[in-house]
Amino acid sequence: MDAAEVLARYDREARQEMPPDGPQAVVERVGPVVRQDGGEHGWSAVLWSDLDEQSADAAIAEQVAYFGALGREFEWKHYSHDRPADLADRLRAAGLVPEPTETLMVAEAAALTGEVELPEGIRLRTETDRTGIELLARAHDRAFENDGSHLVRRLLDQLAEAPQSLAVVVALAGDEPVCGARLEMLPGTSFAGLWGGGTAPEWRGRGLYRALVAHRARLALERGYRYLQVDASDQSRPILARLGFTPLSVTTPFIYQT
Repeated sequence: MDAAEVLARYDREARQEMPPDGPQAVVERVGPVVRQDGGEHGWSAVLWSDLDEQSADAAIAEQVAYFGALGREFEWKHYSHDRPADLADRLRAAGLVPEPTETLMVAEAAALTGEVELPEGIRLRTETDRTGIELLARAHDRAFENDGSHLVRRLLDQLAEAPQSLAVVVALAGDEPVCGARLEMLPGTSFAGLWGGGTAPEWRGRGLYRALVAHRARLALERGYRYLQVDASDQSRPILARLGFTPLSVTTPFIYQT
């Protein structure tokens, strides 16, 4: 895979020309910035920008004012190859707070569809419905120790309005969700996003994450997506590298809270 070529394609398809990722979301280009207003329950963010030292501060201030007037938290999705080189420092100066960095990693979906043996006592639930979404949130609660209620609301809205854009898979030990993940599929792009994949502590290191990657790779291929994209944490990056994912950039979510 030509990393530079795929990164340029990702910037174009998944940032500059990204379609809305939810039923109430609106994506628009305002001068040198592409932003998404996710509505009441969705994700609001700056997706891409074409800035320089002269234009950056004004563009940041404009987005802070826009989302602030709506009373909406938003994320500025910063990548290490974005310009100007000190954009991250300018975001901090404007009051946006960085969250932990992640690595943008991409792989050809066709290379990841091999069969994976599940641990004894584990089965996969692959139906994307209300129950599946609630099980996914419970799995995330165990893996990440956070409240999944906001995720449930957003995914239920997405399921109602654009069911073809979402697939949920949950690993169950008996009736207990111990690992959960989702596949986000945006029309008109080559990239399907892998999200979640959190595993309960007592089940880590037993192949569940890899099994969920393989399952979602098969789904992505069936639905016409060439690439899988992950914003990988430090914990998942080495696993993904062993599976064949290539790091393309480092991304930092900068959050502005009203």
